[in-house]
Amino acid sequence: MQIPGGRDGRRMLAVTFVDKAGSGLWGATAALYFTYVAGLRTAEIGLLLGVSGAVGIAGPPLGGLLADRVPLRPLLAAVQVLRAVASLTLLTTTDLRLLLAVTAVGSLGDRASSVLTKLYATRIAGPDRSRYQAINRTVSNVGWAVGGLVAAAALTTGTTAVYRWLLTGDALSFAAIALLTLRCGEPPSPARIVATSGARTGADTGETAAEQARPAPVRSPWRDRRYLTYTATEAVLFLDDSVFQVGLALWAVTATTLPHEAVPLLLVLNNVLVVCFQVPFARFGTTVAKARSALFPLAAAFLAGGAALAASATSNRWLAATALTLAATAFTVAEMLHATVSWELSVALAPPTAQGAYLGVHGLAQAAQRSAGPLVVTGAIAAGPLGWLGLGTGLAVMCLAQRRLTRDDDETAMSVPRLTVSEH
Repeated sequence: MQIPGGRDGRRMLAVTFVDKAGSGLWGATAALYFTYVAGLRTAEIGLLLGVSGAVGIAGPPLGGLLADRVPLRPLLAAVQVLRAVASLTLLTTTDLRLLLAVTAVGSLGDRASSVLTKLYATRIAGPDRSRYQAINRTVSNVGWAVGGLVAAAALTTGTTAVYRWLLTGDALSFAAIALLTLRCGEPPSPARIVATSGARTGADTGETAAEQARPAPVRSPWRDRRYLTYTATEAVLFLDDSVFQVGLALWAVTATTLPHEAVPLLLVLNNVLVVCFQVPFARFGTTVAKARSALFPLAAAFLAGGAALAASATSNRWLAATALTLAATAFTVAEMLHATVSWELSVALAPPTAQGAYLGVHGLAQAAQRSAGPLVVTGAIAAGPLGWLGLGTGLAVMCLAQRRLTRDDDETAMSVPRLTVSEH
C-alpha cells in the first residue's frame, strides 16, 4: 500500500502506532492506578480527571498558534517529551495537589500533540490528506487494541507494581515517538511559503527590503464567525465518541436484557469495523464537495443509531442484541464518515497563512465534547428510548446545518496549496 507523504508519512504512522499503544496501556488502567497505587478516593479521582480535562482544552489552540510561528517538527517532539516527563513524574508522588498539576500538564501536552500531529499529516500528505487520515485512524485503532490487550494481560498478575510498569511503558512510548519525530523532515509551512512568495514579488516591484520581509496578513480564527460556528457544530457531531465510551455499555447493562458479558463485543465490533473500512471511507472526503455530500449519509447513520438504541429497550433478549448490534454498526459508520468529513472541512476552511491556529481552534471541538459529552449521553439514557431518538435526531439536524454552513465551499479554493517537501 502506497502511503501519502512518502518516508515521513510512514514514519508518522509508526509514531501513531507507538503513541496509541502506549496510551492504551495507560488508558485501560489510569483509574486503577490512582485507586490502588496513589490511594485516591473516587471523588478525588473524578476531580483529578475533571481538572486535567479542563486544562487540556487549552492545548489545541495553543499548539496550533505556535505551529504557525515555529518549525513544526521540533515543536511536536518537544510536546512528546513534555508528555513523557509528566507520565514519569506521576510515579514520584501520591499527593493530590501535585497529581493535579502533573496530570494537567500531561493533558495539555496530549491535546496539543493531537492537533500538531494532524497538522503535520496535512502538510506532508497534501491533496491525499483524506486517504492519509484514514490510514492513520486504522493504525491508531490497532495501536489502542494492542496496548489494551497488553494491559489486560499484565493485570492478571494482580500486583500493584504492574501499574507502575504500565505507566512507565506509556512514558517510554512518548520518548520513543519524540525520537521518531526528529527523524522526520520539516514539512512545508504555507504561512512561510506565502511570506516568501510575497517577498519575491516585492523585489520585482522595487519594494524596500523591510517591505519585502513584511509577512502576509494572518487571519485570526477567533474573528472568523463561520469557522467558530463550524467548530461548535463539530463539538456536537463528535458525540459519537461519548456514545461508545459511556452510553452504549451503560445503556446495555441498565436498560436492556443483553448479557453483561456480551457488552464488550459491541466495542470490539466498533474497532474491527474501523480497521476494515476506514480507508475505503476516505473516498467520501477527497474534495470539499464530496465531504459536504457525505453529511447526508452521516445524518442518516446518526438517526438510525439513535432509533436502534431506542428499540433495544425490549424484554426479548434476541431483539435487544440485534438492535444493539445495529446501533453499534450505525454509530461506527457515523464515526468513520465524520472522521473523514471533519478532516477535510477543517483543513479546507482554514486559510493557509493561519492553518495551525485554525486547526487548533477546531481541536477545541473534541476537547469540549470530552468534557460535556458524557453528561449529554447520560442525559439521553435517563430520558429512556425517547432520549436516544432525540439525540439521534439532533445529530442528524446538526449534519444538515453544517452542510448549509459550508455551502459556498464548492466554488471557493480554500484547500492547502499542493506542495511537497521536495519543492521547498
